[in-house]
Amino acid sequence: MLKIDNVTMKFGGVVAVNGFNCYIENGQVVGLIGPNGAGKTTIFNVVTGVYKPTEGEIIFDPEGKEEKISKLRPDQIAKLGICRTFQNIRLFKELSVVENVFIGSHLRLKSNVFSSIIRLPKYNNEERQMMEKAFYLLEKVGLYEEKNEKAFSLPYGKQRRLEIARALATEPKLLLLDEPAAGMNPQETQELMEFIAEIKEEFDLTIFLIEHHMEVVMGICEKILVLDHGTLISQGSPQEIQNDERVIEAYLGVE
Repeated sequence: MLKIDNVTMKFGGVVAVNGFNCYIENGQVVGLIGPNGAGKTTIFNVVTGVYKPTEGEIIFDPEGKEEKISKLRPDQIAKLGICRTFQNIRLFKELSVVENVFIGSHLRLKSNVFSSIIRLPKYNNEERQMMEKAFYLLEKVGLYEEKNEKAFSLPYGKQRRLEIARALATEPKLLLLDEPAAGMNPQETQELMEFIAEIKEEFDLTIFLIEHHMEVVMGICEKILVLDHGTLISQGSPQEIQNDERVIEAYLGVE
C-alpha cells in the first residue's frame, strides 16, 4: 500500500531523516519507534505532505494504481486516502463533538461553494448524508451520547477517540496515528489497543503508528520499524525487535 523509497529530509544543514526505506502492505498494522528526536514525526509529515522530501520518493498504491505523492499537497494526499492524527490533539475545541466529525466529511463533498451558499437541494442532501455519517462514526467510537458536548469538555481518552473519528470521516485507506496512547493511564491504554483493533477490522484499514508505549507496539503491530538519528536501524516482527542488540543500544545505550 505504501512504499517510502530512500527518503531524506534536510532542514538546512540538519539531516532529520536519512535514506529511509520501508513498505507497508495492505491490512498491516506497522509501528515506527525510536528515541525522542529520532525523526519519527518528520516521516509522518513527509508522508502526509506537510514537508516535501529533500530526496527520495513516496508511492501510495491502495488499489493497484501507483501514485507518486511526494510533491502533492496535504489535501490531495488526504483525498487519495491517507489521513492522520497528531501527537498533540488538534480538535476544534469550541465546536461540538458531532461538528468535529462532520468537518472531516467535507473532504468528500462534491457540491461547489456556490451550491452551499444558496443551499441548493444537492448540497442540502449531501449535508444531511454527512451528518448521518458523523452520527454513525460517533456510535462506532462510543461517543454518540456526548455528540452535543463541546470537544474540550471530553476526558483526554475520549478526545483521542474523537480525533480518530474525525480522521475516519475522511474515508482513509491508510491511517497514521502519532502517539495515540500519549498521556493515557494503563486502563486507557488497554482500551485504546482494543479500539484500534476494532476500527481496523470495521473500516478495513491499514495502520501506521508512532508510539512510545511498548505494550501498545508489541501488542498490536505485526511489523516494527526502528529509527535512530534519522536512520532505520532495524525492522521486523515484535519478537525480532525485542532481541535486536542495535535496538537495545539505541534505547538504553552501552557501558
